Amino acid sequence: MASPATTAALRPLDAMDTTVSGPAEIATVVAAHLHLLGARPARTAEAEPTPPRAGTGRFTVGGGDFAPVDATAAWGAPGTGVADEATAQAATGVMAVHGRRDGAPAGLAADYTATATAVLTVQGLLAALLGQARGTGTRRPHTGADRAGLLAVSQYLAAAGADEGEAADIAPGGPPFTSADGVLFELETLDPGAWAAFWRALDAPAAAVRAGWRPFQFRYATACAPFPAALHEVTRRRTLAVIRRAAETSGAEVCVLRTLAERYAEADGAPPWSFRPFGGEAFARTPGHPLPAAPPAAGGPLSGLTVLEAGRRIQAPLAAHLLGLLGAEVVRIEPPGGDPLRGMPPTCSGVSARWLALNRGKQAVEIDIKSAADRGRLRDLAATADVFLHNWAPGKAAELGLDAEDLARANPALVYAYTGGWADRIEGAPMGTDFMVQARTGVGEAVRPDGEPPAPSLMTLLDVLGGLHGTEAVLAGLLLRTRTGRGVRVDSSLLGAADTLTAAALARVGRGQNPRRAAGFRRPLRTADGWIAPADADAPAAAALDVSALPTPEALALLAGRGLAATAVTTDLADLHRDPRFAGSIHRDAHGAPAVTDPWSFA
Repeated sequence: MASPATTAALRPLDAMDTTVSGPAEIATVVAAHLHLLGARPARTAEAEPTPPRAGTGRFTVGGGDFAPVDATAAWGAPGTGVADEATAQAATGVMAVHGRRDGAPAGLAADYTATATAVLTVQGLLAALLGQARGTGTRRPHTGADRAGLLAVSQYLAAAGADEGEAADIAPGGPPFTSADGVLFELETLDPGAWAAFWRALDAPAAAVRAGWRPFQFRYATACAPFPAALHEVTRRRTLAVIRRAAETSGAEVCVLRTLAERYAEADGAPPWSFRPFGGEAFARTPGHPLPAAPPAAGGPLSGLTVLEAGRRIQAPLAAHLLGLLGAEVVRIEPPGGDPLRGMPPTCSGVSARWLALNRGKQAVEIDIKSAADRGRLRDLAATADVFLHNWAPGKAAELGLDAEDLARANPALVYAYTGGWADRIEGAPMGTDFMVQARTGVGEAVRPDGEPPAPSLMTLLDVLGGLHGTEAVLAGLLLRTRTGRGVRVDSSLLGAADTLTAAALARVGRGQNPRRAAGFRRPLRTADGWIAPADADAPAAAALDVSALPTPEALALLAGRGLAATAVTTDLADLHRDPRFAGSIHRDAHGAPAVTDPWSFA
């Protein structure tokens, strides 16, 4: 067991060694994150062909006071046909959700499930090291791209299995918009008044403005926005300068889609998270504030720890949800009357299915943060908690007297976690929402192959990946606290998630190569009754075969007979719980909502 009293670490994994092997799409991200967390550069245990075939990654971290911890990560369970990034996206429903904007399943050109798998793997390693340090034993974590993909679509899956339909139609359509000078841009506002004022300033038809608000408002939930074509026609008749003025006067925001080359030119190379221990450079244990003792190891590696979460939408609630799955007790801070999103349609047993996907199992305390007395109650709760996690608007915590320094006075051992949009790294950045960050960082280009217009995905890619980064940051902060005896502020962001997702594309920019994948990359093949997705390595050969008249099983058999790997594309998420590729991976919760199992297992 580690001895926190004798270890003084500036970063969570200082003085540790790592060994990495496995599929490059997963292993490269794992190695990079472990190194950024302080471990010595990863030693590669074995070389694996690229692209790999159903490869399993193996990762080890340990050293100093810590015994080595081993982790494994795979594409999918043997025999399921999930053998690489393309088949993982196809099977788990990622292609279906991402393709809603265009009306047909479409693969993300970026390695999304592999990236999520890598972050989950690092989470598992950090959690196992924490369990070892807290005396709950060392266990070996395992995860896979199939689990990562299901987690990524868990909100859409829950909604598909709800008692009622979506709040807005699921049909093709959505941003980005195009100006008269040919510039692609994203539009963002959370205020219906600002939405209406923006379009009035551009002389848009009133009926189209009214009809467009609801699909625009719920595009986070539906992954599409079928608003009237008249709105696109309006922007095509206005220059970007006119559109910007309309945004400035209305309170809406626009963001021009940046290229990957532009992002590469401005990138600062900062890690996706930051750690600032309380008390400057001093790492002595604070008298009178001992770290909490671990209970007997019955639950997960975080059993006995308490997380206070004041989150909204996806990013922070997902981060806290994962901490809860690792054994922590999660207490949500909700406004008087409860979180209004509890009633957001569609519902299961009267509770929002999408809300349940992120918040089931959490306790709730209603606190009015506008009230001085209630802010005092929150400080009292934080005084006995291990983690305080929020994603309030920038500057709001300091304005309320609830910033890291404020809560550290009551609890110097607290891990104070902020999951934001930009991490103060982009000057003049727009609103820090998923789609605006995608637009600003070149993600809209990275997720589309060459020859297709750039377009941010309407699947909440960065909110989910940002939530995963938030969990990773909290676990690293808890480990740093264990090693130093001091509390720490940890920050993560959607910007950091975007940089992780686009790292391979940005590296191609740096080598002078085309950062985008080839035209037609990860394009599913139509069958007589559905779609199939070949593995990336086999896609050219598979595309040469005509399977359009064959039922899906026969199309898959044809490819298999030629030695080509492929799997059926999930098009209806409501059927996933019956899919034999995910036997035991999806169940119904107490409200009847579909729920995915934990993304890791510990042996």
